[in-house]
Amino acid sequence: PRFPSIDLFAAMSGTRDENIFMARLAEQAERYDDMCEYMKRAAMMGIELDLEERNLLSVAFKNSLGSVRQAWRVTVSDEQRLPHAAQWIRDYRARLEAELDSKCTEILAALDTHLIPKTTDDEAKVFFMKMKGDYHRYHAEFQNEGGRAEAAGKAQAAYKDALAQAETLLGPAHPMRLGLALNYSVFFNEVLGQTQEAVQLARGTLEAATGALEGLDPERQRESAQIMQLLSDNLQLWTSAAAADGKAPELDGTAVEDL
Repeated sequence: PRFPSIDLFAAMSGTRDENIFMARLAEQAERYDDMCEYMKRAAMMGIELDLEERNLLSVAFKNSLGSVRQAWRVTVSDEQRLPHAAQWIRDYRARLEAELDSKCTEILAALDTHLIPKTTDDEAKVFFMKMKGDYHRYHAEFQNEGGRAEAAGKAQAAYKDALAQAETLLGPAHPMRLGLALNYSVFFNEVLGQTQEAVQLARGTLEAATGALEGLDPERQRESAQIMQLLSDNLQLWTSAAAADGKAPELDGTAVEDL
């Protein structure tokens, strides 16, 4: 379990340790907005986040944003289903969009100001660039046409830079590189509507990773194999939809942010 023992709590000192501890406590209590605040404070204290701490940051913002993204999708569906209440639903959706905008802006500012510029670790650099692409993608989901194009452009630039770094710094079967390719391919399909590009990226990633799995330690092999299965599932959906000249069902590959 992530929650620290009493002995570890007694040994802790300093504001950074307190914030990491409180973030873990907030996670246990499923208070993800609080968790975001504690991890943001820890990230701004000048010491690079280690792998577990980066995952805490990712879990915090993903869960904080996730419930609002789901609520927004419900309002979009209900506006079409309940035309007699469309104005009330639009007003409520506008509140959700303001909240989504605030949360996306918050994490993107932390990434641009503190996390990406101050990172020296190769894997962490790719991790944060991937997050930047993800949160610009989430930002694009609820924007109007002009705002959507701007956010999508920023997402694509971040994903492209992250992939270029991953291909230089990380092996083809590294789970971080695979998770990035998964989310970038989902972006191509869901946001840009470029299914062929999504298929090409997913297929190329799988082909490159297949022969490199044996070089990983057992834990990373399992992690990479799980992401490769998601890539394979997406690839099957997208190629089937293309063959039928239809649109694949939404498959949000961002579950790999938990890894």
